[in-house]
Amino acid sequence: MTKRQVNELEELFGEKFSVLPETLDRYSRDETSNLEAKPEAVLFAEETDDAARLLKYCTDNKIPVTPRGMGTGVSGGALPIEGGVLLTLERMNKILEIDVPNRMVVVQPGVITGELHKAVEAEGLFYPPDPASLESCSVGGNVIEGAGGPRAVKYGTTRDYVPGLEVILPTGDVLRLGGKLRKNVTGYNLIGMMIASEGTLGVVTEITLRLLPLPKVRTDLLVPFKSFEQVARTINEIHKTGIIPAVIEFMEQRALEIVEAYLDSKLPVPGAGAYLMIGLDGQDAESVQRDYEKVGEVCLANGAVDVFVAETSNMKQRLWKTRRSLHDALHDLSPQMEREDVVVPVARIEDLLKGVDEIRTRSEVEVVAFGHAGDGNVHVNLLRGKLDEERWNTERERVLAELFDLVVSLGGTLSGEHGIGVVKKEFMPLVTSEAERKLYKRLKQAFDPAGILNPGKII
Repeated sequence: MTKRQVNELEELFGEKFSVLPETLDRYSRDETSNLEAKPEAVLFAEETDDAARLLKYCTDNKIPVTPRGMGTGVSGGALPIEGGVLLTLERMNKILEIDVPNRMVVVQPGVITGELHKAVEAEGLFYPPDPASLESCSVGGNVIEGAGGPRAVKYGTTRDYVPGLEVILPTGDVLRLGGKLRKNVTGYNLIGMMIASEGTLGVVTEITLRLLPLPKVRTDLLVPFKSFEQVARTINEIHKTGIIPAVIEFMEQRALEIVEAYLDSKLPVPGAGAYLMIGLDGQDAESVQRDYEKVGEVCLANGAVDVFVAETSNMKQRLWKTRRSLHDALHDLSPQMEREDVVVPVARIEDLLKGVDEIRTRSEVEVVAFGHAGDGNVHVNLLRGKLDEERWNTERERVLAELFDLVVSLGGTLSGEHGIGVVKKEFMPLVTSEAERKLYKRLKQAFDPAGILNPGKII
């Protein structure tokens, strides 16, 4: 950016626009390990018009713009790798309307996901998507990354709850897409294209979300097993029952050891090889009890050491604090790490977990796995530990190549919810054809002819 451009943007936006060194430093990182890129300026958008004016100016002047929610992503998607202006939407954080009759909520992109949960639940409604970072991530970030969470096994991901968007194109044009509609097949599905586009096609400034009735009963089970093989087999057997739990989460022994040390708290069965966390919900206690008893029987028949029922609020909070603290615990142990969120067809989860274990035995980096095994989405984390940088880079690249080859062989793909961003971009040819990638580029050109919006991501 030139000095003239900086001056013109300062005149346009006043105190919302900053080039202070401490501000640029603050917005040079997200939660991606060991990766940063500093913007040349930051705009704190407070209304739709701020984003529209900035994008039009930057398109006219060929200045890169990187949209950002709360910076909780782990694929480098919110990093301004080509400089320019970082557009943060954190100040656009209002819940605009909770429409109880239509079971819809309208929000700005900076609303924290956990706060949205509390607000709609107070009205007897339910927004299912629940990323692990729900207390700090934003709804806008969830939409633009296509976030999931533990409840995706029953309820799906963010993509399944977005009937309406307000989107600013790089040209500054404002699109009002969809609305409070249960059905809509009018024209191309532009909403679907925006979801998980990682801020490369447009900037989302208002979101309409579909809600469900709030389940009246929820029961969580903690099920220890001696081995991860028993866990994988049990997951497939649970699916065969026809019962759809709200949650089926997997944690292997090493992940448990790390988070227990981090929280200074022990789970009920020391030395268990792996755990399943299973959540069941519904509108009446009798049906939920019937389901969890059946699920418990399946677990015991497949080698579970025991089945613990977390019935009190305190027990549930302790259980979920353990699960949601895993990323922080791993980062505390090894600040430099690689976080992958591969996904395979649910019926291949056993093969995936076996394959990851085989990769672990050949690896010099520590490999720790956990995640949303009920929908085929497993987080495979590589920890640098005490390896020197050269050895870490060599081993990391080798292990990632093996992991992605395994996933592709099982009919899977690179990411279930974290996105591609910067860190997985080089692996896209493994799962996309040349024709598909050419189409991506033509779509990008159609939406963003000047190429200014979050350049260098995905493609």
